[in-house]
Amino acid sequence: MEAAVASMCNLVRQGDPQQLSGAATAIAHHGELVQGVFHDDGGQLHRGLVTLPLTKLRSSATFTRTESSALTTDPASKCKAAAAARLALKHLGGNLGGILSIRSAIAVGHGYGSSTADVVAAIRAVAAAHDVHLTPTRIAMLAVAAEQASDAIAFDDQAVLFAQREGRILENFGGSLPPLLVVGFKANCGLPIDTLQLLPARYNSAEIQQFQVVRALVSRAVRYQDPYCAGRAATVSAQISQRHLPKQDFDRVIEIARETGACGVQVAHSGSLIGVLFDLAGTNVQRLAERAAAAAQQAGFSDVQFYKINDEGASW
Repeated sequence: MEAAVASMCNLVRQGDPQQLSGAATAIAHHGELVQGVFHDDGGQLHRGLVTLPLTKLRSSATFTRTESSALTTDPASKCKAAAAARLALKHLGGNLGGILSIRSAIAVGHGYGSSTADVVAAIRAVAAAHDVHLTPTRIAMLAVAAEQASDAIAFDDQAVLFAQREGRILENFGGSLPPLLVVGFKANCGLPIDTLQLLPARYNSAEIQQFQVVRALVSRAVRYQDPYCAGRAATVSAQISQRHLPKQDFDRVIEIARETGACGVQVAHSGSLIGVLFDLAGTNVQRLAERAAAAAQQAGFSDVQFYKINDEGASW
């Protein structure tokens, strides 16, 4: 994975020998496969999540070192990315100034991880401009420091149980999620959600016990590349999330998944996204996914899209 990150961070020398630029990207995500509270090795509870990586959408960043101590951000509204760049510069021990440019087509406020993608891309670009490789763990820690809460896209397609408010891995599942086809759409009339206004969910003891089962299902899904284990884990987590951040007509989504033989249902736990998950290698997957998409449109969900997760070159 380090080689993959290094390949995204390209150092570019410009005309001025004292001026270096770095370019980098970061992927989006389609919400979370699961999110809840989980025990660490010492038995303490931590908020954690498993990100559903989405390589189809990316944020791109370039950072140019200057002799000025001022940091200029384009666009100026990318405050979290600017904060991440400053933290990365401080970590590297160099001049705290430069020019940061962010370009992204990731929609804001729906659960695609737009701000984290900007933040991770910015950190990687700063590192590239200094010809330094930062580990995914270090990038994730800096991202959490910049955002207060982040997700696990610094680890790209690697499945990890990530403590999003602490920047630490609770469990590395030792691989990627199985290949999935996601029929994704937006609930609640497609309106964005202001994540800064969301209070952390307060889970009860029964839900905490369910998360233990969810975690075991994710582990099995990765180990055996079992999309149905991944789907069951996602569905349980989505049902728990429904009690904390309700999605309109969620019961109809569960029906659509059952009617089309899907593996399960996942949601953005702090956004409007919903996904019906299919085994990408399954029989008649295209027909079934199109049937689910049509049913979602009929039910009034907006912006229906198809996404492949860890497709390994799948043709559909």
